[in-house]
Amino acid sequence: MEKLLTQSKPLQENGFIRFDLKQLWSYPTLGEELSQLQQAFADLPPDPYAPNHTRFRRYSRAIILPWDGTFYWLPNHVREDGVEVCEYFQGTFNAEHVDTYRAFAPLSEATKANPLLHNIILHDYEQTFWDTRELVMPIHVGVHLVNFLVKPGEEAFASPNHIHQDGEPFTFAHLITYRNVKGGLNAIAHPDCTGKQLDEVPEHLIHTRFTLTEPLDSYGVCDRMVSHYVSPVTCGPNGNIAERGMLLIDYTPTVIAIT
Repeated sequence: MEKLLTQSKPLQENGFIRFDLKQLWSYPTLGEELSQLQQAFADLPPDPYAPNHTRFRRYSRAIILPWDGTFYWLPNHVREDGVEVCEYFQGTFNAEHVDTYRAFAPLSEATKANPLLHNIILHDYEQTFWDTRELVMPIHVGVHLVNFLVKPGEEAFASPNHIHQDGEPFTFAHLITYRNVKGGLNAIAHPDCTGKQLDEVPEHLIHTRFTLTEPLDSYGVCDRMVSHYVSPVTCGPNGNIAERGMLLIDYTPTVIAIT
Protein backbone atom coordinates (compact mmCIF):
# COMPACT_ATOMS: atom_id res chain seq x y z
CA MET A 1 0.00 0.00 0.00
CA GLU A 2 1.28 3.44 -0.89
CA LYS A 3 1.96 6.16 1.62
CA LEU A 4 -0.97 8.27 2.76
CA LEU A 5 -1.10 11.78 1.40
CA THR A 6 -2.06 13.24 4.78
CA GLN A 7 -0.34 13.23 8.13
CA SER A 8 -1.63 11.03 10.93
CA LYS A 9 -4.99 12.12 12.36
CA PRO A 10 -6.78 11.25 15.63
CA LEU A 11 -9.18 8.94 13.78
CA GLN A 12 -6.25 7.15 12.17
CA GLU A 13 -4.47 6.71 15.50
CA ASN A 14 -7.40 5.50 17.63
CA GLY A 15 -10.01 4.19 15.20
CA PHE A 16 -12.62 6.58 16.62
CA ILE A 17 -13.05 10.24 17.58
CA ARG A 18 -15.50 12.27 19.68
CA PHE A 19 -16.21 15.94 19.00
CA ASP A 20 -18.83 18.66 19.46
CA LEU A 21 -19.45 20.84 16.41
CA LYS A 22 -20.99 23.59 18.54
CA GLN A 23 -17.62 23.98 20.24
CA LEU A 24 -15.75 23.94 16.91
CA TRP A 25 -18.01 26.35 15.04
CA SER A 26 -19.54 29.71 15.84
CA TYR A 27 -21.12 31.78 13.05
CA PRO A 28 -24.28 33.94 12.93
CA THR A 29 -26.53 31.55 10.99
CA LEU A 30 -25.55 28.33 12.80
CA GLY A 31 -28.65 28.30 15.03
CA GLU A 32 -31.01 28.90 12.11
CA GLU A 33 -29.38 26.22 9.98
CA LEU A 34 -29.53 23.72 12.84
CA SER A 35 -33.21 24.52 13.39
CA GLN A 36 -33.92 23.90 9.70
CA LEU A 37 -32.09 20.58 9.87
CA GLN A 38 -34.06 19.63 12.97
CA GLN A 39 -37.29 20.41 11.14
CA ALA A 40 -36.25 17.95 8.43
CA PHE A 41 -36.47 15.18 11.02
CA ALA A 42 -40.16 16.01 11.57
CA ASP A 43 -40.76 15.11 7.91
CA LEU A 44 -39.12 11.68 7.82
CA PRO A 45 -41.28 8.82 6.51
CA PRO A 46 -41.38 5.49 8.35
CA ASP A 47 -38.41 3.24 7.73
CA PRO A 48 -40.00 0.44 5.67
CA TYR A 49 -37.58 -2.05 7.22
CA ALA A 50 -38.40 -1.23 10.86
CA PRO A 51 -40.86 -3.83 12.17
CA ASN A 52 -42.45 -1.76 14.95
CA HIS A 53 -42.76 1.62 13.15
CA THR A 54 -40.62 3.52 15.65
CA ARG A 55 -37.79 4.29 13.20
CA PHE A 56 -38.10 6.96 10.50
CA ARG A 57 -35.58 7.57 7.75
CA ARG A 58 -34.37 9.30 4.58
CA TYR A 59 -31.19 8.54 2.65
CA SER A 60 -29.34 10.23 -0.22
CA ARG A 61 -26.01 9.71 -1.97
CA ALA A 62 -23.31 12.14 -3.06
CA ILE A 63 -19.68 12.26 -4.15
CA ILE A 64 -16.65 14.31 -3.18
CA LEU A 65 -13.85 14.87 -5.68
CA PRO A 66 -10.68 14.54 -3.57
CA TRP A 67 -8.43 16.53 -5.90
CA ASP A 68 -10.37 19.78 -5.46
CA GLY A 69 -12.81 19.12 -2.59
CA THR A 70 -15.96 19.74 -4.62
CA PHE A 71 -19.20 18.07 -3.54
CA TYR A 72 -22.13 16.89 -5.66
CA TRP A 73 -25.42 15.19 -4.80
CA LEU A 74 -26.15 12.14 -6.94
CA PRO A 75 -29.53 11.74 -8.66
CA ASN A 76 -32.26 9.60 -7.15
CA HIS A 77 -33.29 6.27 -8.64
CA VAL A 78 -36.75 6.43 -10.25
CA ARG A 79 -38.62 3.14 -9.93
CA GLU A 80 -41.04 1.79 -12.55
CA ASP A 81 -43.93 3.19 -10.51
CA GLY A 82 -42.41 6.68 -10.73
CA VAL A 83 -41.37 6.85 -7.06
CA GLU A 84 -37.90 8.30 -6.38
CA VAL A 85 -35.73 6.35 -3.94
CA CYS A 86 -32.09 5.95 -2.95
CA GLU A 87 -30.80 2.43 -2.49
CA TYR A 88 -28.45 1.35 0.29
CA PHE A 89 -26.36 -1.84 0.21
CA GLN A 90 -24.15 -3.26 2.98
CA GLY A 91 -23.33 -6.68 1.55
CA THR A 92 -22.79 -9.11 4.42
CA PHE A 93 -22.19 -6.44 7.07
CA ASN A 94 -25.83 -6.20 8.17
CA ALA A 95 -27.04 -9.60 9.32
CA GLU A 96 -30.65 -8.41 9.11
CA HIS A 97 -30.33 -7.53 5.39
CA VAL A 98 -27.57 -9.72 3.92
CA ASP A 99 -26.71 -8.89 0.29
CA THR A 100 -29.94 -6.90 0.03
CA TYR A 101 -30.58 -3.45 -1.38
CA ARG A 102 -32.78 -1.32 0.85
CA ALA A 103 -34.67 1.54 -0.81
CA PHE A 104 -35.32 4.70 1.20
CA ALA A 105 -37.03 7.99 0.47
CA PRO A 106 -34.36 10.57 -0.46
CA LEU A 107 -33.56 13.79 1.37
CA SER A 108 -35.63 16.78 0.26
CA GLU A 109 -33.99 19.37 -1.97
CA ALA A 110 -34.32 21.91 0.85
CA THR A 111 -32.40 19.64 3.22
CA LYS A 112 -29.71 19.00 0.61
CA ALA A 113 -29.26 22.77 0.30
CA ASN A 114 -28.81 23.28 4.06
CA PRO A 115 -25.39 24.97 4.59
CA LEU A 116 -24.86 23.26 7.94
CA LEU A 117 -25.34 19.82 6.39
CA HIS A 118 -22.87 20.73 3.65
CA ASN A 119 -20.34 21.94 6.23
CA ILE A 120 -20.71 18.76 8.31
CA ILE A 121 -20.18 16.50 5.29
CA LEU A 122 -16.96 18.30 4.32
CA HIS A 123 -15.75 18.52 7.94
CA ASP A 124 -16.14 14.78 8.43
CA TYR A 125 -14.41 14.04 5.15
CA GLU A 126 -11.42 16.06 6.31
CA GLN A 127 -11.03 13.69 9.28
CA THR A 128 -10.69 10.61 7.04
CA PHE A 129 -7.53 9.13 5.56
CA TRP A 130 -6.96 7.24 2.33
CA ASP A 131 -4.45 5.44 0.16
CA THR A 132 -3.13 7.57 -2.71
CA ARG A 133 -4.78 5.30 -5.29
CA GLU A 134 -8.18 5.97 -3.74
CA LEU A 135 -7.76 9.73 -4.03
CA VAL A 136 -7.71 9.76 -7.84
CA MET A 137 -11.35 8.61 -7.89
CA PRO A 138 -14.51 10.16 -6.37
CA ILE A 139 -15.32 9.34 -2.76
CA HIS A 140 -18.90 8.12 -2.32
CA VAL A 141 -20.85 9.77 0.51
CA GLY A 142 -23.96 8.23 2.05
CA VAL A 143 -26.16 10.61 4.07
CA HIS A 144 -28.76 9.13 6.41
CA LEU A 145 -31.35 10.96 8.52
CA VAL A 146 -32.62 8.48 11.11
CA ASN A 147 -35.14 9.36 13.79
CA PHE A 148 -36.33 7.20 16.69
CA LEU A 149 -39.83 8.19 17.85
CA VAL A 150 -41.04 6.15 20.80
CA LYS A 151 -44.23 6.21 22.88
CA PRO A 152 -44.49 4.70 26.39
CA GLY A 153 -44.19 0.93 26.20
CA GLU A 154 -42.42 1.04 22.81
CA GLU A 155 -38.78 0.53 21.90
CA ALA A 156 -36.74 1.74 18.93
CA PHE A 157 -33.48 0.13 17.92
CA ALA A 158 -30.79 0.42 15.28
CA SER A 159 -30.25 -2.03 12.44
CA PRO A 160 -28.48 -4.27 13.20
CA ASN A 161 -29.32 -4.37 16.90
CA HIS A 162 -25.93 -5.60 18.12
CA ILE A 163 -22.28 -4.57 18.05
CA HIS A 164 -21.37 -4.27 14.39
CA GLN A 165 -19.28 -2.82 11.60
CA ASP A 166 -20.95 -1.02 8.70
CA GLY A 167 -18.84 -2.02 5.70
CA GLU A 168 -18.01 1.56 4.73
CA PRO A 169 -14.46 2.63 5.67
CA PHE A 170 -15.65 5.63 7.72
CA THR A 171 -18.91 6.51 9.43
CA PHE A 172 -19.76 9.65 11.42
CA ALA A 173 -22.77 10.20 13.66
CA HIS A 174 -24.20 13.56 14.74
CA LEU A 175 -27.03 14.07 17.22
CA ILE A 176 -29.62 16.50 15.80
CA THR A 177 -32.78 16.08 17.90
CA TYR A 178 -33.10 14.74 21.45
CA ARG A 179 -35.95 14.81 23.97
CA ASN A 180 -37.22 12.59 26.77
CA VAL A 181 -34.89 9.73 25.83
CA LYS A 182 -34.04 6.74 27.96
CA GLY A 183 -31.26 4.59 26.48
CA GLY A 184 -29.27 5.42 23.36
CA LEU A 185 -25.96 4.41 24.94
CA ASN A 186 -23.11 4.31 22.43
CA ALA A 187 -20.15 1.95 22.72
CA ILE A 188 -16.96 1.62 20.68
CA ALA A 189 -15.31 -1.79 20.87
CA HIS A 190 -12.64 -4.04 19.41
CA PRO A 191 -13.52 -5.45 15.94
CA ASP A 192 -13.72 -8.98 17.40
CA CYS A 193 -16.88 -7.90 19.26
CA THR A 194 -18.86 -7.71 16.02
CA GLY A 195 -22.09 -9.71 16.17
CA LYS A 196 -22.30 -9.75 19.96
CA GLN A 197 -24.51 -7.95 22.45
CA LEU A 198 -22.83 -5.43 24.71
CA ASP A 199 -23.29 -7.52 27.86
CA GLU A 200 -21.55 -10.47 26.17
CA VAL A 201 -18.28 -8.58 25.67
CA PRO A 202 -15.40 -8.49 28.21
CA GLU A 203 -14.88 -5.00 29.52
CA HIS A 204 -11.28 -4.81 28.28
CA LEU A 205 -12.56 -5.00 24.69
CA ILE A 206 -14.76 -1.92 25.14
CA HIS A 207 -12.82 1.23 24.24
CA THR A 208 -15.40 3.72 25.46
CA ARG A 209 -19.07 4.20 26.35
CA PHE A 210 -20.95 7.49 26.04
CA THR A 211 -24.39 8.98 25.50
CA LEU A 212 -25.01 11.85 23.09
CA THR A 213 -27.40 14.39 24.63
CA GLU A 214 -26.76 17.76 22.96
CA PRO A 215 -27.40 18.69 19.30
CA LEU A 216 -24.23 18.43 17.18
CA ASP A 217 -22.49 16.17 19.71
CA SER A 218 -20.73 13.72 17.40
CA TYR A 219 -18.40 10.78 16.88
CA GLY A 220 -16.71 9.00 14.00
CA VAL A 221 -15.27 5.52 13.45
CA CYS A 222 -12.82 3.83 11.12
CA ASP A 223 -14.68 0.63 10.32
CA ARG A 224 -11.72 -1.74 10.03
CA MET A 225 -10.27 -0.59 13.38
CA VAL A 226 -13.30 -0.79 15.67
CA SER A 227 -16.87 -1.99 16.03
CA HIS A 228 -19.70 0.08 17.47
CA TYR A 229 -23.16 -0.11 19.02
CA VAL A 230 -26.09 1.99 20.19
CA SER A 231 -28.57 0.63 22.70
CA PRO A 232 -32.35 0.74 22.10
CA VAL A 233 -34.30 3.89 22.93
CA THR A 234 -37.37 3.96 25.15
CA CYS A 235 -39.54 6.76 26.46
CA GLY A 236 -38.29 8.75 29.44
CA PRO A 237 -40.41 10.14 32.30
CA ASN A 238 -40.90 13.66 30.92
CA GLY A 239 -43.58 13.25 28.28
CA ASN A 240 -45.51 10.91 26.04
CA ILE A 241 -42.88 10.55 23.34
CA ALA A 242 -39.10 10.18 23.05
CA GLU A 243 -37.14 11.46 20.06
CA ARG A 244 -33.54 10.80 19.05
CA GLY A 245 -32.63 12.07 15.60
CA MET A 246 -29.22 11.18 14.13
CA LEU A 247 -27.41 12.37 11.04
CA LEU A 248 -25.20 9.51 9.82
CA ILE A 249 -22.58 10.03 7.11
CA ASP A 250 -20.42 7.33 5.55
CA TYR A 251 -17.50 7.56 3.12
CA THR A 252 -16.44 4.86 0.66
CA PRO A 253 -13.84 4.94 -2.14
CA THR A 254 -14.83 4.34 -5.73
CA VAL A 255 -13.51 0.96 -6.83
CA ILE A 256 -13.13 -0.25 -10.40
CA ALA A 257 -12.65 -4.00 -10.76
CA ILE A 258 -11.21 -5.26 -14.04
CA THR A 259 -11.69 -8.99 -14.64
